[in-house]
Amino acid sequence: MRKIIANWSVLILAIISTTSYAQQNNGEQVLFTTSISEDATPAVLARIMTADKNPISEIKFEKGTYHFYPDKAYERFTRISNHDDVMAKTALPLIGFKNLVIDGQGSTFIYHGRMIPFLIEGSENITIQNVTVDWAMSFHSEGTIVANDEKNNTFDIHFSDEYPYEIRNEQLIFLKEYYEHDLGQSILYDPERKAIAFNTEAYTSITTIRNSKVQHNFDKIEYKYKVDPRSKVEKVRGKENNLRVEELKPGTLRIYNHKKKLPPVGMIMVCKGDQSLNRLAPAFRVTGTDSFNINNVTVHHAGGMGLIAENSSDLILDGFHVKPSNGRMVSTSADATHFVGCRGKVVLKNCTFNNQLDDATNVHGTYQEIIDILGENSIGVRIGHAQQQGFTIGKVNDTIGLVRLADSFFAYDHLTLKNIKEINGRYQIITFNEPLPENLKVGDLIENLQAHPDLLVQNCNISRNRARGLLISNPKKTLIENNFFSTEMEAILVPVESSHWFESGNAANLTIRNNTFQDNQHSGHNRGVIRFVTDDDNNNIAFKNIQIIDNVFNQFDNMILEISNVDGLVFEENKITNSGTFPMLYPENPAIRVKASKNVVFKKNEYKGKAENILEKDDSIPKLKFR
Repeated sequence: MRKIIANWSVLILAIISTTSYAQQNNGEQVLFTTSISEDATPAVLARIMTADKNPISEIKFEKGTYHFYPDKAYERFTRISNHDDVMAKTALPLIGFKNLVIDGQGSTFIYHGRMIPFLIEGSENITIQNVTVDWAMSFHSEGTIVANDEKNNTFDIHFSDEYPYEIRNEQLIFLKEYYEHDLGQSILYDPERKAIAFNTEAYTSITTIRNSKVQHNFDKIEYKYKVDPRSKVEKVRGKENNLRVEELKPGTLRIYNHKKKLPPVGMIMVCKGDQSLNRLAPAFRVTGTDSFNINNVTVHHAGGMGLIAENSSDLILDGFHVKPSNGRMVSTSADATHFVGCRGKVVLKNCTFNNQLDDATNVHGTYQEIIDILGENSIGVRIGHAQQQGFTIGKVNDTIGLVRLADSFFAYDHLTLKNIKEINGRYQIITFNEPLPENLKVGDLIENLQAHPDLLVQNCNISRNRARGLLISNPKKTLIENNFFSTEMEAILVPVESSHWFESGNAANLTIRNNTFQDNQHSGHNRGVIRFVTDDDNNNIAFKNIQIIDNVFNQFDNMILEISNVDGLVFEENKITNSGTFPMLYPENPAIRVKASKNVVFKKNEYKGKAENILEKDDSIPKLKFR
């Protein structure tokens, strides 16, 4: 079935037409008591489903612990950006709601299996406050390395009773409520620091697959159209299981055939299953919603992101805390927060983003590839990444840029959006109000030039997690101030991500000030603490008007700042010291590396690090000096 989406209002009406319980007027206050705590799903859902006839202005929960099970939950097929497509189950389908407050009053919501606690679509002025979200059984598994054997290339790992498992055909499978996963993606945590282990890249991920030994005529398969090598079908072709697992005694397993270094005894190995199967249950899914507020909310765990927001505006998160519970090393199994195609304001203040298995936040748009020129004003586009299928790039009359990255990171022309026909998850037909320019080519990209927010990240603790702190692909105004960063990869990554995730947006007007950066990049990657980088290896300018002022960098290794493809950067009154926390991994590196850039200024900085050469530069700024 073809679905025509002309603007957000049409999308919202389409959603409401399939759900008779959407409310659009103020209504009564609803109080749920702990009498429903054994399974709150039926009672909460029943009241939500009558909101069209009996509107709700506020839902309160008597303080307590409430369990939510999927068996009697609302269900719908849902495509969620940067997640797997799922049959989403929820007790709170807030679809087409207006002016609603949900107040947990200090309650804890415990979820069982593949559920989305808050599914918010096509709504306006929604507030969630004073609640803690957790899962009875986590979507990942954690075990302690108890032995390793260099001679036989094995290591032993012990899993507590919290992580049931079975061995199928010598492969380890973890068993959960309504869910299971294999070893898949893995990483080491240090139990003393309760953070990603130093130099974990030398030991993980565990090498679970290898090239298939037997193939027949595989090379004769031909496709007419482009194929995503990371799709669920294509990614397994040419691969077979590499590991062999045996049980030594209940709870203790021996792993054979790992190809990296054997993980050290005492470290905690965290595994969350195959990458294309492990993002199924974010705590908050917000899409097509204007004015969304979170106050004093803690997410201890989720099978995906803490919050994923798409095509929404004015999202204010004040006191949104992502941190683990029950002695676990891990909080969410993906990003703490993520914003795609959002506009207005995005505010993250007084937040904690700890121990998640991906970034603290990622703010970006989406590239889509032109694969058909269909007429005077219509094109066919392909959505590049499997976890962005079904994404709607804009609303009626939005300005859509035409981009040819080989020539420039900025749009060479623009058009205004008339409508979108979704043919399937990958392919859409887009019609514009104006004729297509004559120089438009198949292979060019489109991006929404308006779907970016003013971003504030303030007074947040971002630490102990896998991957980066902040990914910023935002050409509007961004202020990052008074935060603490200690991440296993870049604290702040400013990319043009055009080949894997197809995340659009050229960062500009970015201010980074009064932050503390403590021992970032400790997992083993040879990269800067703050890094500007593009997927396309050329010298074109991508980033503009950057200020990095009055920050403290207390780093165990040399590399602090990597600047590439930048026009206009001031690095002023920053203090750089060597922490001595860990041994240096790359002592040959400079503190700062600059290439393919212009109008870069260093002044009034204090350097007390150990780099023999503080500044390394190419010929783009021959007279540049560190001051």
